[in-house]
Amino acid sequence: MFDLGLQDKVAMITGGSDGLGLATARRLSEEGCKVAICARREEHLREAADRISAATGGQILAHRADVSIPTDVESFVAATSERFGGIDVVINNAGKSAAASFEAVPDEDWQSDFDLKVMGAVRLCRLTIPILRGRGGGAILNATIVGAKAPPGAALPTTLSRAAGINLTKALANEYAGDNIRVNTICIGLLKSAQWDRRAGNRNIDEFYAELAPRVPLRRIGEAEEFADLAAFLVSARAAYITGVAVNLDGGMCAVV
Repeated sequence: MFDLGLQDKVAMITGGSDGLGLATARRLSEEGCKVAICARREEHLREAADRISAATGGQILAHRADVSIPTDVESFVAATSERFGGIDVVINNAGKSAAASFEAVPDEDWQSDFDLKVMGAVRLCRLTIPILRGRGGGAILNATIVGAKAPPGAALPTTLSRAAGINLTKALANEYAGDNIRVNTICIGLLKSAQWDRRAGNRNIDEFYAELAPRVPLRRIGEAEEFADLAAFLVSARAAYITGVAVNLDGGMCAVV
């Protein structure tokens, strides 16, 4: 058996009630992690936690939090530490699609996007890095997008805020390598998620994904579980010599490696 060395590790995942976050929470629970997930919709979050626990038998903490609000981030960290006694893995996954032309984005949309995707990660890292250091190290993983490396037109403010996430990843990896804290990011392309499901509206979701597939060299849309598998590897002991990297998970879409 390929042991990732995650048994009894404590993992925090923001945006853990749907899509990529939910798949990752389940994957880490399958590996023996104690998992804390947060999201803004409390009932939906608790239902997700119950599904994971029923499927894996693992310990799951569901804590309602909006990561764009500093006090919510603080309460999530405090609740996780109190429940599980520490933190070993931090996954900044919270986010939503925000793509428009430059002139169509007002100041408040720029601010809200950065509060959610950049400052949410900054605050969570600032609170958890001392805890990781005290446990002899750990892993931080940031979810970003390939558009942060090669931005198309009319994809703002997301491409800019996610580019900041890649920069944050490398900066923290360099600063905290001596503390055995590894920091990486997965740059996603087209993966099945709740965001795409919402975009499909009343359309048949399989037909919707089939229409998107030709945009991908591998001719299919990625699965949330494929993100979860890569995430589990990158935060595991098997990736102990990997830090400061931005891995494309995009079926070959991005023009930049």
